[in-house]
Amino acid sequence: LKQVFNKDKTFRPKRKFEPGTQRFELHKRAQASLNSGVDLKAAVQLPSGEDQNDWVAVHVVDFFNRINLIYGTICEFCTESTCPVMSGGPKYEYRWQDDMKYKKPTALPAPQYMNLLMDWIEVQINNEDIFPTSVGKCKEKVL
Repeated sequence: LKQVFNKDKTFRPKRKFEPGTQRFELHKRAQASLNSGVDLKAAVQLPSGEDQNDWVAVHVVDFFNRINLIYGTICEFCTESTCPVMSGGPKYEYRWQDDMKYKKPTALPAPQYMNLLMDWIEVQINNEDIFPTSVGKCKEKVL
């Protein structure tokens, strides 16, 4: 487990919601409903009186945290030599393009691709224009 929590790896600490905020309360409600064994359709349904963009933002961040944790547990088994290509089976190869360093779709080893992807997602989640921390300030066009 020590390798899973190594800061030099792609594992990142969970993004947290400030206690006492409405988003924190929405997060607690989402966690409780997902852990209660209830119908998933009902679990993700927008609670009455809540802002849809805030509700979506909470779930996006939770999803990122869960995927990040899962990836952190398997990343040591996927090295540049064991996973030289980021693929989705034999038919699909994923290539990275960010219009900065990688201006054209570029084949990368899976760990490098995942590192770039997780970094990119983290930048999006931390972007106040996309995921503002003030409740009710999400831009409708983004979400």
